[in-house]
Amino acid sequence: MADHESIDNATIANSYRELTGTVPANIAERIRIAGISGRNRSIIRIEELRSQLIMDNPLGPKTAQLVHFAQLLAIGEEKEAELHADAARKAGASLEELVGVVELALITAGMPAYSRGVAILGRVFPENQT
Repeated sequence: MADHESIDNATIANSYRELTGTVPANIAERIRIAGISGRNRSIIRIEELRSQLIMDNPLGPKTAQLVHFAQLLAIGEEKEAELHADAARKAGASLEELVGVVELALITAGMPAYSRGVAILGRVFPENQT
């Protein structure tokens, strides 16, 4: 992200659109509440941290999104996991790589995580359905 003066709500929203194709409802609400409460600087700081940890991560965009997908799948955050599975796909991850993540989730979080992951991949890759 750029310096504080050039960051505004539109810039923040666009960074989410670039990564996931949308502005998640919880992020839109975070921006809205910060704006009406006069806490925009807090959002700027959060987004700078996010940018550093996600967008400038040494793992690169694809691997970082695969890791996010795995973590969210393991803790049961299906909606957020789906956003990051789709972001991983947009960053170049193949269906096979995402299936690999889902299979590993079975080891760390059990059959429910695996089942959630399969359902998510069915939605992220609808064109592969027979």
